[in-house]
Amino acid sequence: MEQLLIAIFGAALLTLIYRSYRIPITHRWRRRQARTMCEQLCGRDRDQPAALHYARLRAMDPLAFEELLLEAFERRGHRVIRNRRYTGDGGVDGEVIIDGQRWLIQAKRYRDAIKPEHVREFAMLCATRKRRGMFVHTGRTGGMSRTVCSGADGIEIVSGQRLLALLTGGPFEPGRFSPRDRVGRTPSSYRDRTPL
Repeated sequence: MEQLLIAIFGAALLTLIYRSYRIPITHRWRRRQARTMCEQLCGRDRDQPAALHYARLRAMDPLAFEELLLEAFERRGHRVIRNRRYTGDGGVDGEVIIDGQRWLIQAKRYRDAIKPEHVREFAMLCATRKRRGMFVHTGRTGGMSRTVCSGADGIEIVSGQRLLALLTGGPFEPGRFSPRDRVGRTPSSYRDRTPL
């Protein structure tokens, strides 16, 4: 009986060790940084000015920013699929399942305007995989990037106030803005324009 208890205890201990070391140390550090940032953005720092939020997001490690987005989706109760590694991810920084639909996530921590070719490449990737996608970024969305997004089915750009709503626990619904609805609007009429 005593040997059985020792065997069970040993198996449980090995399982715990395996689970904690299965995730590389750098991944664990970035997830911890993302959890801390998410707690701050949803808690005590929620009502800070948007410019301060953006300064903090742009100062983050780019890979921790990817983890922050996935953490924000998890906190909303969505199932998240993380990549096993950060490099060589094929242009997809993670996946999230929302209302039974699988969304591909592309995260860009920009200071300036996003590049239309990045949006185009992500749109082609989503079309190839037959999935919807969210291009999430901290920069400005220029007219050419909006045109690319409006010409592609199933992808949307998440930035500005929508990004802050996602990260601070505010109302956020993917698919709420159809790319077709955006055609013909002037850049200043977009809701995701935030003063920097």
